Amino acid sequence: MAAKKIKQNLDTNTEAKIKNAARTVFHKKGFAATRTRDIAEEAGINLALLNYYFRSKEKLFNIIMQETLSGFVKSIVVIFNDETTTLEKKIERIPSAYIDLLILEPQLPLFIMSELRRNPDHLLKMTNVKNVIVNSAFARQYQQSVKAGKIAPVNFLHFIMNLLGLTIFPFIASPMIHAVGDLKEAQFNKLMTERKKMIPQWTKAMLKAK
Repeated sequence: MAAKKIKQNLDTNTEAKIKNAARTVFHKKGFAATRTRDIAEEAGINLALLNYYFRSKEKLFNIIMQETLSGFVKSIVVIFNDETTTLEKKIERIPSAYIDLLILEPQLPLFIMSELRRNPDHLLKMTNVKNVIVNSAFARQYQQSVKAGKIAPVNFLHFIMNLLGLTIFPFIASPMIHAVGDLKEAQFNKLMTERKKMIPQWTKAMLKAK
């Protein structure tokens, strides 16, 4: 019994090590440029052991993609569907939550974008992003505010593109921003943290009813 438990723990630890390595390599290189050998080297194991736990690169990638998207979407779903907060508060919380996430995982946006171009139908099906956004409390509060004349009647798609674009694009363009500003990583992160307050201000100014 003890030997079986030890084996189970070893299996669990090895699987976790492989998945962590795969996440690192896939996020950096994407699916096409990643070799299983790259993942095995990152995990510090031999290729045969990786193939024993995960039969193919495709299978391992799908697991990592599912977990990545789940975390990326979950962080926004909670905010979008919070019935206890106002539209204004949500506009403040969305950039803050995503900037915190992307400071920890700066390669995430490029990874998702590259895979969105490679296999858009599969990715959109996995995220169910249309239902997540369009049928959210956030979207409903936005439309109600427009109808009540509290905010300018800006197309909801323009609004969401501006809000998410202002938040996510700097991480996509980070090499250029680092170069233009001659920034170290800590300076870039400080700049992004400042945007947690600035983005809601810009967004609310855009929506100000006339």
